[in-house]
Amino acid sequence: MADRETRPTTVWSRPERGARGPAPERSRTQITAAALALADAEGLAAVSMRALAQRLGTGPASLYRYVGSRDELLDLMADAVAGELDLSGATGGDWLDDLVGLALQSRDAHVRHPWLADLNDRRGEVLGPHAIDYLDHALGILAPAPGTAGEKLEAIGLLGGLAVLFARREAAATPAGDPAAGDPSSGDPAVGDPAARAAHLAAVAAEGRHPHLLAALTAAGAPPPADRDALFVRLLRRLLPAMLGQGEP
Repeated sequence: MADRETRPTTVWSRPERGARGPAPERSRTQITAAALALADAEGLAAVSMRALAQRLGTGPASLYRYVGSRDELLDLMADAVAGELDLSGATGGDWLDDLVGLALQSRDAHVRHPWLADLNDRRGEVLGPHAIDYLDHALGILAPAPGTAGEKLEAIGLLGGLAVLFARREAAATPAGDPAAGDPSSGDPAVGDPAARAAHLAAVAAEGRHPHLLAALTAAGAPPPADRDALFVRLLRRLLPAMLGQGEP
């Protein structure tokens, strides 16, 4: 009984709507889907109960029959994105391959919904049913892996952090020729393709004022093609085994 009394209340711990009042016109799922569409189109700041009600063609007061506050709506949105990940694949094969595949799904979800990283930063750790399914699935993948339970939870956290980082980098990358990005021929090394930025860094290192950078670039040789997927996978395959007390495969 004490556990029930101290358990935090979330939107999922209550019935979808009160027993009183007229028959429901919509569901939490429909409301959440509309909120996702609004955030994708206009950003997280545009998501308010009033704006959502306008999108659904109803009054704000009617939404409070399903969702107690904007914070609860944000919780539902985050969990709905977690529900987009496919967890149906069987575990028990190569745990590192399986976990990298899950990380790629997570990264892609953040790319589709660029507001999600900011939402998670602001709302803290509120895990809905889909997020809990994801966590349990990831732990199932890691069952045959070395490491303690704590290390495995930390590895899953790292996976999520890298997914967010790479999604943010992809969102920040402005397509070539976009007027907002400026003129690639202007001489600004921050503008243009990755090869141009790499060439600028090499030229600066060659000036001789940064000997450690010059030595590292010389030893590394030509950088690999700018493939974000490849870099993401490469980092995960190096970091995850190290976190679990296992050398690089």
